Amino acid sequence: MMNFIQPRLRKPLGITLAGTALAVAWLLRGGPSWYLSIVMEVGVLAWAFLLYLRGAADTDEGALAGSRADERQQLISARSRALAFNMVMIMTFLGLTIGIAAGADWWWPLVLVLAVGGFGYLYGLSSYGVAQEGPSPDAADGAEPARSSGQPAVS
Repeated sequence: MMNFIQPRLRKPLGITLAGTALAVAWLLRGGPSWYLSIVMEVGVLAWAFLLYLRGAADTDEGALAGSRADERQQLISARSRALAFNMVMIMTFLGLTIGIAAGADWWWPLVLVLAVGGFGYLYGLSSYGVAQEGPSPDAADGAEPARSSGQPAVS
C-alpha cells in the first residue's frame, strides 16, 4: 500500500499530515489563540525534518525513524501498542463506570470508544488469527497420527 513512498519518508510524512490537520483544526476553531496553529505547524515541520535526518543514521533509533525496524524492534513495538490498547480500554471502562454512576451525560462517547476498540480487537483476531489447519503430515501417507495422551488407539 505504501510501496510508492520511500521508507525513510513514511514517518515524517505521517507526522506532517497529522500535525497539519491538528494545526488547521486549531486555526478553524478561531478564538483569541488562533496564532498557536502557526506555532504547532512550525513545531511539527521541525519534528518531521529531525525525524527524517535521524532516519539516515545506522542505529536502532535510525532504523525506527527510517521505517527499517528488525523483528526484535517490531515485536517490542507490537507489545507496546498492545499494552497501550489495554490501558486505554481499562481507563475508558473506568470513565464509563464513573460517568454512569455520577448520572453524567458525557458517558456515551466512552461506549463508542469501547465498541470501536472491541471491534478492532475482534477484527484483528480474525485477520491475524490462526489459519485453517490442513491435514497433518502423518495423514498424508495414510498413517494414523501419533497419540500423545498416553491412551491406546481405539480400533
